[in-house]
Amino acid sequence: MDIAPSVAIHDSIPHHPLSVDTALSFPVMSHRVIDVCKKLFRKWEKLDDSRFSVETVSGGITNLLLKVSVKEGNGDNVAVTVRLYGPNTEYVIDRKRELQAIKYLSAAGFGAKLLGVFGNGMVQSFINARTLNPADMKKPKLAAEIAKQLRRFHHVEIPGSKEPQLWVDIFKFFEKASSLRFEAPDMQRRYETISFKEVHEEVTQLKELTDRLNAPVVFSHNDLLSGNLMLDDEHGYECDYSLYPSKDEQFHFFRHYLKPEKPYEVPEKDLKALYIETNTFMLASHLYWALWALIQAKMSAIDFDYLGYFFLRYNQYKKEEQMCLHNLTYQSKKA
Repeated sequence: MDIAPSVAIHDSIPHHPLSVDTALSFPVMSHRVIDVCKKLFRKWEKLDDSRFSVETVSGGITNLLLKVSVKEGNGDNVAVTVRLYGPNTEYVIDRKRELQAIKYLSAAGFGAKLLGVFGNGMVQSFINARTLNPADMKKPKLAAEIAKQLRRFHHVEIPGSKEPQLWVDIFKFFEKASSLRFEAPDMQRRYETISFKEVHEEVTQLKELTDRLNAPVVFSHNDLLSGNLMLDDEHGYECDYSLYPSKDEQFHFFRHYLKPEKPYEVPEKDLKALYIETNTFMLASHLYWALWALIQAKMSAIDFDYLGYFFLRYNQYKKEEQMCLHNLTYQSKKA
């Protein structure tokens, strides 16, 4: 188990209460971001603003990522990433829990190094690498390396409760998502087409079924799509489910996850068990992000069709449900 060194966790990380309003025009917001950087890092506090440049790294649907480049007094050029939390995202994200996890993962060598924290965001080291795309994730060598690193990620020791949070979060999301009201009439009409009685029954049934799997509890990423993986070397949400890995591709990944040093010694029964476990929890992922999207539709100021995203994920859940539940029932009878 990878245990992050405690010296890297305790607060040598600078903090400042200043926040940056993401609704500001980009030039004004950039000035505020520069101000935050100066207040967090003393070596920059006397630099002229002309030594800083700010550019958008990602137009994500939860947070805004900015690259801040700085020409320091000694002539060195450095860059950091500033992550601005999306408006009202604290409604569904426990920022204290998130920050603790990032600190430990950073110390264990995962992701960007945490450099500073401010009122509604954080500053991290800038990683000069490209994000993967769905086609990359099908390449056997890359898939094997991702599996190996995911195994290591799941073994990082994060202090705190070891009780699973997935269903706690899903039921919390359901409670919030099922009691919204939209000012825009067209959004309210679309929202009212959702049968929350049906959604609640689906959530309850799936929880009961996943409980039967006795799956291990690990610290999970929960959003490990291609854009969140980077390799050294969002233009919308049109999900192409034809790119979902085949059974053979999944077995290749599982072998390198379960036994990275000797992947072809993994017993077939272990591969089949993990196949059923993974694809059953895939259903939980659809419900999780569908309910999250409804809350975002009400709370977020980001220009994104969150209601449409709910229907995209929930409809895919319904499409996949019977096959996954059949596999689980069949496996249970064999056991």
